[in-house]
Amino acid sequence: MLQATGLWAALLAPVCLWLSIRVIGLRRRLKVGIGTGGQPALERAMRAQANFAEYVPFALVLLALAEAGGAPVWVIHTLGATLLAGRIAHGWGITREREDFRFRVGGMVATFGVIACAAVAALIW
Repeated sequence: MLQATGLWAALLAPVCLWLSIRVIGLRRRLKVGIGTGGQPALERAMRAQANFAEYVPFALVLLALAEAGGAPVWVIHTLGATLLAGRIAHGWGITREREDFRFRVGGMVATFGVIACAAVAALIW
């Protein structure tokens, strides 16, 4: 059973919901049904949500493969915590009207680091 990966997937779910609810709220407030309607705030919110959807599933699959292969649980928890922190940082940074690149870049560095390390872990265990 993939308990460690399951924990991190469950902890990442509220981040996904936060990003999704931001998009829905902006769509309602700005009255934009499809696309961005030329609204920069909506475009940022949509990209934050899409970026999460693009990277997190792959990272979780790699964590699950590493865990299933016998990687030590501390490795999975370290990678999971890094992924969670990175995704929160990225989401926070990119959704600011006055973007804070430190959070956005730091979040992506963390995410890419997790994907790379989880891939290695899946290969060696």
